[in-house]
Amino acid sequence: MAEIVNLRRVRKQKARDDAARTAEQNRISFGLSKAERSLAKAERDSAGRKLDGHRLDGDDAPDKP
Repeated sequence: MAEIVNLRRVRKQKARDDAARTAEQNRISFGLSKAERSLAKAERDSAGRKLDGHRLDGDDAPDKP
């Protein structure tokens, strides 16, 4: 006799496999590695701190016209 197969499970597993395949393609196409993301975030934070360091406050600020 043939093995009894639950069609609902097979359908859901096929959908999961298809979604995983699509996700893998998207990661390759659009994704960055965790190291690249953390490096980009660190560079943005550093640039923000540098910009804030050059801000003129109080007496040092030029008069507004």
